[in-house]
Amino acid sequence: MSASIQIQQINVTQAKLLSDLAKKIYIPHYPYLWNEGGVEWYINEYAYPVEKIKKEILDSNNLHFIAYLNKEPIGYLKLNINPSSKGFDPDATLELERIYILQNCIQKGVGTQLMHFVKDFSKQLNKKIILLKAMDSATKALAFYQKNGFEIVGDFQLPPSIFTLMKPEYRGMYILKLEL
Repeated sequence: MSASIQIQQINVTQAKLLSDLAKKIYIPHYPYLWNEGGVEWYINEYAYPVEKIKKEILDSNNLHFIAYLNKEPIGYLKLNINPSSKGFDPDATLELERIYILQNCIQKGVGTQLMHFVKDFSKQLNKKIILLKAMDSATKALAFYQKNGFEIVGDFQLPPSIFTLMKPEYRGMYILKLEL
């Protein structure tokens, strides 16, 4: 087990910190998904521009947390408190939209600590279900989620009209569910 991490909810003044961290984490993990220019589009225009993160932080349905080890940011979580997912009661469901960890912190217990945090946080909100979506090609992440009690309950494809720079064979996603 790794050293204990600190997990802190962030506010809008920390949007640039989260944007920088998200990009630093994303680039080594997912370059294989994209055709030329895709990673840059995704991190700089679609997912992690500072202004988009600020809007998300200001939305009370989204909560962002940064995980620190020895005061250094090493990962983050994005939670949707009342997600609108077909077939699930938003009042009883929490969505773990993102759980990202620096590559050098993988396999050191950080993900497990973050997952415990999410489960405890969900229980504090009286949620009965945690949902998450994962790339169907992310075999290590899927194994981690299943080890933590999640089961695959559905699948879908990312829309090619938006994800034009993503390689088509990597647009598949799974929906996973954990009942608390």
